[in-house]
Amino acid sequence: MSNIQKCKSAILPQPLKPGDLLRVIAPSGALREFEAFNKSVEIWRCLSHGYRVEISPNIDHRHGYLAGTDAHRRQQLAAAWNDPECRGIICARGGFGSTRILEDWNWQQNIADPKWLIGFSDITALLWSLYNAGISGVHGAVMTTLVNEPEWSRQRLFDIVAGRAIAPLKGKGWGGGTVTGVLLPGNLTVATHLLGTPLLPNLDGVILAFEDVTEPPYRIDRMLTQWRLSGVLSKVRGIALGGFTKCDAPPHIPSLSIEEVLRERLGDLGIPIVSDLPFGHDSPNAALPVGVEVTLDAQEGILHHSP
Repeated sequence: MSNIQKCKSAILPQPLKPGDLLRVIAPSGALREFEAFNKSVEIWRCLSHGYRVEISPNIDHRHGYLAGTDAHRRQQLAAAWNDPECRGIICARGGFGSTRILEDWNWQQNIADPKWLIGFSDITALLWSLYNAGISGVHGAVMTTLVNEPEWSRQRLFDIVAGRAIAPLKGKGWGGGTVTGVLLPGNLTVATHLLGTPLLPNLDGVILAFEDVTEPPYRIDRMLTQWRLSGVLSKVRGIALGGFTKCDAPPHIPSLSIEEVLRERLGDLGIPIVSDLPFGHDSPNAALPVGVEVTLDAQEGILHHSP
């Protein structure tokens, strides 16, 4: 394991350098946004980064709402993960489907030579599964969304995978002091469906970071209530909340606001919470490393990443 550097809580893959090979896979939903996809590929390939980017064969396959059969999508992941030349795996898009390919998956086959895994939304399942194996990934823009990110957000992603320091993120502090823990970012809906499965990581000492999209307040309420009833939130040290995009209630239907739901379901946990952080489905989607030590300051509303 001489080519990896170890942080306190997870193994960080070797920093990327110009000339490194990156592989693009579609482990979840069927690819539809081809123009945005192609532009994002070129951003990764541009001379200032100098990465070689290969697109997995038949990445545009479809099996209903999926980017091909489970076997096809699993084969893409296996080919990239087991390729000794490949240094990073970038997911094409989210949607749904990554949990299906994890039913018969084991990261251990090439765990001594980890590589970067980058994505968000449905890719939460892959990122959390990889964290279970002790390896850090990046909760960040996929190939269909990177082109829409502001320059500072793109640079933040490139800085993480190149091993450079990243700036703190500023949100709205709810009070409750300051806490240090291991950051576990993800999509609330996807993470909720990992409860009660072997894919759910040990949450002792974790700072959860949640975002979501197109889920009305009552559904967010239902999911957070499930987290409360499961008992796992008693292990969590803090919660960082990103964007909850298009999560307003339909017009003319009685509802709590999404802000009221978050406050009611999380505000009494007695742990530091920061909301309105700039990550999630709406741009900017600031990249977050998975499984690294961070500090959450709920007085100032800041998420600090340890050096």
